[in-house]
Amino acid sequence: MKEATKASILLVEDEENLQEALKLNLELEGYEVTAVDNGTAALKAVKNEYFDLIILDIMLPEMDGIAVCENIRIQNNEVPILFLSAKNSSADRVLGLKKGGDDYMTKPFNLEELLLRVEKLILKNKKIQDKDSVSNVYRFGDNQIDFAAQECIGKDGKHYELSKKETMLLKLLIENKGEVVTREKILQVVWGYNVYPTTRTIDNFILNFRKYFEEDSRNSRYFHSVRGVGYKFTE
Repeated sequence: MKEATKASILLVEDEENLQEALKLNLELEGYEVTAVDNGTAALKAVKNEYFDLIILDIMLPEMDGIAVCENIRIQNNEVPILFLSAKNSSADRVLGLKKGGDDYMTKPFNLEELLLRVEKLILKNKKIQDKDSVSNVYRFGDNQIDFAAQECIGKDGKHYELSKKETMLLKLLIENKGEVVTREKILQVVWGYNVYPTTRTIDNFILNFRKYFEEDSRNSRYFHSVRGVGYKFTE
């Protein structure tokens, strides 16, 4: 995968030899791979990190792959999920897709076909996420943000310089106006893959935005925190 930022894959497979072989081949394709061998560890990884794709076995210790998939979807996480399972009946496939899987391959499988499906799922998801970008200058109320210059004019007509991360977070929220942007999405776009801020860090950014742009920072019109989910911009 020849991209500036490596796509990140969570591989959930309890068969040690197969896990090692898959991890190696995915890494040779340029992916960043986190491998776990049970359902509980998979959910913990999804909670703490952003992934572009999950390759998920069904017959797993502690929690099976179907339950893992359901749990991920309940949290409104739309990460693509590719089931990879020895359960090969049509009923198994239908169940996997019904419970939130995006694709389903049976073992034994052709490696070249798996790699192609992985690539296509990641590219498809990237296109969905890449919404039309807002212009360099964005105005709302009496406020104005210049993304290119990394500065803004606030509610009081005062000029503020923005840090790179403030600019990136503002752009992300405004591009998804009216929608909750999850913490995982913010991690991906603003902080990258390897450095994770605490929720308090992101909250502090939102507090700064309220200070810059809100008439009443305690009764926000534009920037909202949605507890346990993420953040939202409205106007």
